[in-house]
Amino acid sequence: MNRINVICLGVRDMTKSIYFYRDGLGFKTDETADNPAVIFFNTTGTKFELYPLMLLAEDINPDSPPQLSNGFAGITLAINVKEKVEVDELIKMAKAAGGTIVKEPTDVFWGGYHAYFADPDGYYWEVAWGPDFQYDEQNMLIF
Repeated sequence: MNRINVICLGVRDMTKSIYFYRDGLGFKTDETADNPAVIFFNTTGTKFELYPLMLLAEDINPDSPPQLSNGFAGITLAINVKEKVEVDELIKMAKAAGGTIVKEPTDVFWGGYHAYFADPDGYYWEVAWGPDFQYDEQNMLIF
């Protein structure tokens, strides 16, 4: 049970979100349509999915869907990179794709370098590099 197979983000506008992730940030997928019913990205390890927000809420409970809201929900997603300069590069890509930079790249107390951006639906992503980060043969971070 000690695994996460898929992270699904409910999105308000599939076309806009697919542009952001696939075309803007370069997430890999076999999907070529701009507005499919669902999209999965071929990320290393855990797969990444986008699904229409209202349909996701209805899937959770068709009789009483969870309340939708905006803002910080106490969760962040992260992309860890192997080179410090990749933090800057990814933040530039996120901004060019329509993301909001919520924390510019900066050195942090633990010796690393990181930044935060929000995607078009307000999901927060950290981009982080650390001098002691190690990766396995599948580019997964070793803790």
